[in-house]
Amino acid sequence: MPQTEKNGDTLKRSTKTITIKKALKLSCGVSLEQHDLVYETYGHLNKAKNNAILICHALSGSHHAAGKDDNGNIGWWDNYIGPNKAIDTNKFCVVSLTNIGSCFGSTGPNTINPKTGKFWATDFPTLHVKDWVNSQKMLMDAIQIKGWIAVIGGSLGGMQVMEWSVLYPNLIKNSVIIAAALKLSAQNIAFNEIARRSIKSDENFKNGDYLNLGLNPSKGLALARMVGHITYLSDDILGRKFGRSTKNVQFESQADENSEFEIASYLNYQGDKFKKSFDANSYILITQMLDMFNFEGDSKSNKQPFKDAKCKFLVISFTSDWRFSPECSNQIVQKLMDTNKRVTYLKIESDKGHDSFLLPDERYENGLRVFLNRALEEFEALNSD
Repeated sequence: MPQTEKNGDTLKRSTKTITIKKALKLSCGVSLEQHDLVYETYGHLNKAKNNAILICHALSGSHHAAGKDDNGNIGWWDNYIGPNKAIDTNKFCVVSLTNIGSCFGSTGPNTINPKTGKFWATDFPTLHVKDWVNSQKMLMDAIQIKGWIAVIGGSLGGMQVMEWSVLYPNLIKNSVIIAAALKLSAQNIAFNEIARRSIKSDENFKNGDYLNLGLNPSKGLALARMVGHITYLSDDILGRKFGRSTKNVQFESQADENSEFEIASYLNYQGDKFKKSFDANSYILITQMLDMFNFEGDSKSNKQPFKDAKCKFLVISFTSDWRFSPECSNQIVQKLMDTNKRVTYLKIESDKGHDSFLLPDERYENGLRVFLNRALEEFEALNSD
């Protein structure tokens, strides 16, 4: 992918692809001899190369986090990244990437396996969250960033932040863990299994070899997204936005068996949109990675997961998030307190469900802004001595 630059009053954005030529040994024991990463940067890296923030994306996120891309698509973190926003690109250099295993240009199931000349498909190795973090560390070295003033992520992104804090404790000053959990609940795993079964049941899935056959299990992928999307929203927001409204009729009493509820139309739209942009094998791979993540360890091990961390932490939850509830964040905070880590906890009143971490909210924005500005001030004061 060629480099692209956007200059203007709102944001400067640069998109690049880099080939990491050093072997990446994965947790499953397999090594990727080299891998491609697509990433975007926003703002400017200072001369000391120490004002960088890493954004870790969630399940379906990509490198495009802010501004408009060449197709006019708005970045998924656009509400919070940019000049004078909470993650202020006048102060910070922000880095966002598509991780390996995903489907937006970085090495994954929908790219070519150099050993076979075919799409990786299901031959792409199993991944764990720490594999993403190790790949991100390789990117950091390749673009000569000396360390992160902050690593920020929501949902699956928050799990990457946790791993960063202990895998590379000397390279991260601040961690922001948003709407995340130490491990998935049985209910979360169940929803992911239904989504995977939906994909695998599609007649075009062909045991995952659909790309090499010129096919796409689009029906199954759309259904998987519909299932997932329900879990991202709260009952309140669904009720207020859609209720029992039906299309093309004014009153519920006028509806009949041929009417379509607005919520059904909305979910069908989300599924149809998703099937055009995401890869089914990537969805299966990443949801399995989510299921396997366990930062807590078993109950008998008395594990202290944050013992090696040295950074400050901001943990954020949202009251209507039932996928990763405030109780999940409380458990993270308790683990941090158990090892005397410096942690701030912010619980946001919100009716927008799990998606809250990407949607506008003044208190959330102010909390994130204050934490990052204070982090920068302390860092600059320390380095001026």
